Amino acid sequence: MTTQTEIVPILDFGSQTAQLIARRVREAGVYSILVNPAISPDQLRAMNPVGIILSGGPASVYEPNAPTCDPAIFDLGVPVLGICYGMQLAAHLMGGRVDRANHREFGRAQLDVRSSRELFAAIPDRTTVWMSHGDQVQGLGDLGFEVLASTPTCPYAAVRLIKDNRRFFGVQFHPEVTHTPHGKDLLSNFLYEVCKAKGAWRIADFANEAADTIRRQVGDAHVICGLSGGVDSAVCAALLHRAIGDRLHCVFVDTGLLRKNERQLVETTFRDHFHIDLHVADAERDFLGDLAGITDPQEKRRRIGKRFIDVFKHAAAEIPNAAFLAQGTLYPDVIESGHGHAGKSANIKLHHNVGGLPKDLGFKLVEPLRELFKDEVRALGTHLGLPDTLVWRHPFPGPGLAVRVLGEVTKPKCDLLRDCDEILLEEIVAADLYRKTSQVFAVLLPVQSVGVMGDGRTYESTVAIRAVESQDFMTADWSRLPYDVLARISSRIINEVRGVNRVVYDISSKPPATIEWE
Repeated sequence: MTTQTEIVPILDFGSQTAQLIARRVREAGVYSILVNPAISPDQLRAMNPVGIILSGGPASVYEPNAPTCDPAIFDLGVPVLGICYGMQLAAHLMGGRVDRANHREFGRAQLDVRSSRELFAAIPDRTTVWMSHGDQVQGLGDLGFEVLASTPTCPYAAVRLIKDNRRFFGVQFHPEVTHTPHGKDLLSNFLYEVCKAKGAWRIADFANEAADTIRRQVGDAHVICGLSGGVDSAVCAALLHRAIGDRLHCVFVDTGLLRKNERQLVETTFRDHFHIDLHVADAERDFLGDLAGITDPQEKRRRIGKRFIDVFKHAAAEIPNAAFLAQGTLYPDVIESGHGHAGKSANIKLHHNVGGLPKDLGFKLVEPLRELFKDEVRALGTHLGLPDTLVWRHPFPGPGLAVRVLGEVTKPKCDLLRDCDEILLEEIVAADLYRKTSQVFAVLLPVQSVGVMGDGRTYESTVAIRAVESQDFMTADWSRLPYDVLARISSRIINEVRGVNRVVYDISSKPPATIEWE
């Protein structure tokens, strides 16, 4: 149970953006957690919440086995905000009619606001919102609901019910996503205008509470931390070090799937900065052996996850009382692997440290960052005193180059991609674009094409460049890199990396694409 004096529990009905709601609430200065929608009213009452939020979700309220909640939640006397599916479910439970919409809405829509108080205080009468629904509320009868806003195809885009002990607000759109420009304002209005929250939560509170939780979970045992050199594992290690000191043992695995000179950088940086027990495992041959002949992305992740655990087990044999494995797992990893609180989230892809873990793990997991997004992790890292060079390093996937070499993974392919990636990052840094982009990397495609070099014909590989901008990595837009920068990158890769004769630029956003290609 959290020690926070103000809390907003969010019933997670399986939305891909459920944790994004929690993040927005925390950004506004109020602590929030995701809970299973089966939570009882008594359990919610025990939290003494200032407000409750019902998330969106992929189901339809009229389908068999659709996730639901106890209707008594609406009678707790606490303001409730329903978002998308959460609004539909609340209307359904209160006697309203929900059905398939005559006009589905996916993407931006123009919202006409009828009531500019409470939820819509200081929000323009006409504004853009992000819709993502095939169902919608079709009728509310004489239940006492007031319509607050509508779109041309959605008459009940926002509603309010103030009756007896019930204080319910519902919106059909998604205020938590960046595509709704005044979404943060709406959520802030719910917290401060409706719930009358004071807003005292800060990232320092999370750090203190997480350290206490680690100490309670671990007891006197020792912990192995998988250290990759990225910001997630670095912050995880720093937090663990604060909590348990020299009972932390970091293991860096040289998988053969790393960026160029990654091993040397990690050894130098972490031994010097953390002054902790660092074990380096040379496992390139094992990982590449496991991946030989494998082309399916999910199978790659499964095999990498299993080999990681095998390496950790071997390292643990030399560390007394090592009963726990710590990982820098973040919420996007969890939600994309289908591990949401409701158990209804779509499985987008297995992450080697979530869905890719074998059943016979052999360790108890410590994942103190599991509820955080990337920008929150960076804020935590700054609070813990990590240098900017670590905190602002671009993410690198746990499976490494295995998910950037499409098709079978081999050492020559990895070496080629490492050279391309090094040139790419050199040019991005030289153009002062590193901090202006969220993630930049090269992908080796299983495509060869005809080219001309020195008046001769070539038939060589194609490399894709991926550069995105994102706040939370649940959504991302492709970076509009200057043409002259792209031209230098392409020219250098083709001229300096033998085996590549074509460079293409990925202009896909997330969604519908993911950031990594596999």
